Amino acid sequence: MPPVARKNPLKLNPLQLKTLTLLQFMATLERHGVPVDEPAGGVRIVNLPHAHGNHFHLGDAVVSTADATGLTNQAVYIALMRKELVAMSPDQGVVLLPAGRDYATGLADVILHRADH
Repeated sequence: MPPVARKNPLKLNPLQLKTLTLLQFMATLERHGVPVDEPAGGVRIVNLPHAHGNHFHLGDAVVSTADATGLTNQAVYIALMRKELVAMSPDQGVVLLPAGRDYATGLADVILHRADH
């Protein structure tokens, strides 16, 4: 029998999972994701969203600021970097690596709230 894929194999904590989910979504948005040549498949994240009140808009989704505290938490980025899901540099900022783009967090439907209109 083939091995069963483990949920959250890198054992990311909830804050890291939420942050990675938001980075993955931002990478798909023209305003926030800029493809980079190196590494191939990487996406530089730009224009981090700013909250107004208890939420912010991200593409067609609304995100609670409570689910986005990791976007401004250096320790979260360091942990994601150690797990080789993101790269960080002073000149490029945060780059979502292919492994980070493809990591199944299971949270997109939970933290990205979309209107039905």
